[in-house]
Amino acid sequence: MASISQKILSRASGHPGIAEPGEIVEADIDYAMSHDGTSVLAIRSFREMGSERVWDPERVVVPFDHIVPANNETAADLQREVREWAREQRISHLFDCGTGVCHQVFPEQGFALPGLLLVGADSHSCTYGAFGAFGTGVGATDMAEIYSSGRLWFRVPQTLEVRVVGEAAPSVSAKDIALLVIGDLGADGATYKAIEYTGPAIEDLSISGRMTLCNLGVEMGAKAAIVPPDERTEQWLRGRARRPYIPVHSDPGSYQKTYDYDITELEPQVAVPFRVDNVRPVSELAGLEIDQVFIGTCTNGRLEDLEVAARILKGKRVAVRTLVIPASREVLLDALRGGIIQTLVEAGAMIGPPGCGPCLGAHMGVLAEGEICVSTSNRNFPGRMGKGGLVYLASPATAAASALQGRLAIPEVGR
Repeated sequence: MASISQKILSRASGHPGIAEPGEIVEADIDYAMSHDGTSVLAIRSFREMGSERVWDPERVVVPFDHIVPANNETAADLQREVREWAREQRISHLFDCGTGVCHQVFPEQGFALPGLLLVGADSHSCTYGAFGAFGTGVGATDMAEIYSSGRLWFRVPQTLEVRVVGEAAPSVSAKDIALLVIGDLGADGATYKAIEYTGPAIEDLSISGRMTLCNLGVEMGAKAAIVPPDERTEQWLRGRARRPYIPVHSDPGSYQKTYDYDITELEPQVAVPFRVDNVRPVSELAGLEIDQVFIGTCTNGRLEDLEVAARILKGKRVAVRTLVIPASREVLLDALRGGIIQTLVEAGAMIGPPGCGPCLGAHMGVLAEGEICVSTSNRNFPGRMGKGGLVYLASPATAAASALQGRLAIPEVGR
């Protein structure tokens, strides 16, 4: 009996059998990702180690997304350093400013595939588990070692099953499901575990919804968060996949523990500052006055997220600053073709270039002291979007409804 994580790590490490939970393995990385915010540190560590060439330039992916376009000379200099290193190393998979958020671009470009071991120098690299991969984040020095050898050690995690059933209300999305689970298990409820999302409600989710679920896995301490691959996965990857792949699935009895959730009666959820697991139903918070709404990020900047916001805002006018940042150029183009961007702009929203924007508090839409933002991002820690700002995490539907009223609001979304 073995889980998806065990099977992937066993294959990648050349294990003669199945690697057991708790076992240490040294595994070959299928693709490695570092963005403009972490590449510089990894490159400097790479050089300090005395390394001269990356192990395989075709398997290193470098998207620029955290501060794009550069907001000052320091950021511009650092980005130039990364570009020069990429040219020196003959790395062809450099996606420069405007391509989009790393965790959206990486799958769009066909690197996130079932059965692969994927590592990113960013904690939300667990997003790639939406495709049946083992995706996880590492630090810059670990990434330097991967640059050099293409290998890294892992402790094989236990796997927790999160089984979700029921039919959600139209106003409830994958973000609300994720917040429900995080609020229940807690910020440390899955520390160094692999989460596997299963059940009919998960199977019904779009790929975008699955990416949202897996993206937030690290917010409960998970090493990886995975949705088993299925026909929907295959359809999305058709024409995108960079290489052949072999999907793997967990065997019965391979989970350490199963958590069951029925979302039939679930209402939209909100994570209250300053913890992602401080989750409450939006009805308990409705009426709280806000200063800003932010719709975007690697959690909720995809086309369906912008679509639901446009449906709510169409023909109306926002009451507070509302910033919308598509997760990628592909998403932006699709939203332009579908009239979504026009609807959002007519409603008074500002549209930012594809990237992370204010999510990390570095660029665009940063909050002033004491200001409140309803954000579709993934973290609400102190100082996350600016010193002294307060971030309430919610779904795109809740964010859009709140933008209209200028206060936290219960969304109404038709089927």
